[in-house]
Amino acid sequence: MVRRMLDKLSAWMRRFMAGRYGTDQLNMAILGAGLVLCIISMFIRIPQLNLLMTTISYALVFWAVFRTFSRNTYKRYEENRKFRQFFDRLKDREHRYYTCPKCHQSVRVPRGKGKIAITCPRCRERFVRKT
Repeated sequence: MVRRMLDKLSAWMRRFMAGRYGTDQLNMAILGAGLVLCIISMFIRIPQLNLLMTTISYALVFWAVFRTFSRNTYKRYEENRKFRQFFDRLKDREHRYYTCPKCHQSVRVPRGKGKIAITCPRCRERFVRKT
């Protein structure tokens, strides 16, 4: 009996989430920030600051839930891609990133090579940049 109810609930959840975006790294970061703010706000004794931090934490959680249930998967994917790209660039100290002037493809080149001619892998456009 319980197994059957859980199967029905699982099937309903799969149907409900069909075509929706779901979770990603940006969602997890937003939820983590909301949780941290909520925990910090529990220890703050100033009522106005406590209210502000609690409100921000709820807004972050609401934003993460909105992103999870969104049907605009392309826009959510692009948000997550930009988020990951930003943090990948922060970690990568050995390369510089440039965008192709013709097709706007991101191109990674090694640092410290001076002035070099870069060839875009997508459109084969050549452009010169200092690394």
